[in-house]
Amino acid sequence: MDQQQPFALDPAGSNIYAEAEHLRTFGPAARVTLPGDIPAWYITSHVLLKALLTDDRVSKDPNQHWPAWINGEHHDSWISNWVGVTNMFTAYGTDHRRLRKLIAPAFTARRTDAMTPRVERITYTLLDAMADLPHGDSVDLLAAYAHPLPMQVICDLYGLPDESRPGMARLINRIFDTTITPEQAVATRLAVHAALSELVALKRKEPGDDMTSILVASRDEDGSQLSEEELLDTLLLIIAAGHETTVNLIGNAVHALLTHPEQLHLVRTGGASWSDVIEETLRWAPSVPNLPLRYAVDDIHLSGGPTIRKGDAILATYGAAGHDPEQHGPDANQFDITRPAPEHLAFGHGVHRCLGAPLARLEASTALPALFDRFPDLALATPAAGLQPVESFIADGLRSLPVRLRPTA
Repeated sequence: MDQQQPFALDPAGSNIYAEAEHLRTFGPAARVTLPGDIPAWYITSHVLLKALLTDDRVSKDPNQHWPAWINGEHHDSWISNWVGVTNMFTAYGTDHRRLRKLIAPAFTARRTDAMTPRVERITYTLLDAMADLPHGDSVDLLAAYAHPLPMQVICDLYGLPDESRPGMARLINRIFDTTITPEQAVATRLAVHAALSELVALKRKEPGDDMTSILVASRDEDGSQLSEEELLDTLLLIIAAGHETTVNLIGNAVHALLTHPEQLHLVRTGGASWSDVIEETLRWAPSVPNLPLRYAVDDIHLSGGPTIRKGDAILATYGAAGHDPEQHGPDANQFDITRPAPEHLAFGHGVHRCLGAPLARLEASTALPALFDRFPDLALATPAAGLQPVESFIADGLRSLPVRLRPTA
């Protein structure tokens, strides 16, 4: 690729994997522009991305290591809701370790296992509600099942009141929308700040047995551990990551199985496990195929390739890595739950690996078999070609997933 003419990524993410295939022809790293004319490196190689995710010369802190941001650029664009926050998502070095240490207790293996009854209870309640629908009616599986399940789980964990959850879900969806205008981006940021400030004020007044109350107490007892801004932005990170990623995991898995009936038959007859379904979905259609941003702390010379210069932005391209034929074979673009040990980077890698990965797997491993057990004749209610992706190059998900729970006749 002529690196003086970077490839412009589609802001709506209309065909994320076709873009990845095109960019792969230019080598393991290619220059692109993100929405808003933001230059970045796009990594097409699984091996290279994995290496960069653990490279000390790569930072996530724009305030220290992204000259464009430091110079005041892009502060009013969609990217501000991703990099203009102060939490472990954008922290580097000791700050990252400090913030991660505060959150990690919420996601230990013991605490995740203890949440199993709650996840099962929410799952079966949602399935019961769908079972009460009139025979033959179609239902949007995302709205009725894939959205409310993780939202209820993460909001219960963090004590978000029931009446605040729909509004928070709408704000999270807006953050993932990479087609929004600068005015919409600013309005979203202000609305998120107001909603989370209200939650923190509630927990200061009426603390409960939830992680928000624990973080608020930690902040109030020893402000050196967590600033007020870090508290609010940490809550945003956990609620957003704990909701949107699992929504897409469940939705993408159901969509993949219904459009690949031979794969569904395999899992139903014991030829593959639900864990195989989940891991292949994470590889083939990761909930977050492109995650902004990282920055080169020093020049990084790529073997046989270009040099990523100090201060350059790097996009974490989990979707491209998942479709890399060098890692996954010539059939990398195919959904195959019998694929042997499909290593993927869907939850990240290294010190920024997603803390909530075990919880996401728990929710999916509960939701998927329960759904197909309750509705063995589940089928798409509209042609697969008519399904529309969400408008985002960050998220890989559908706007809706209309299904029929039972045969119409």
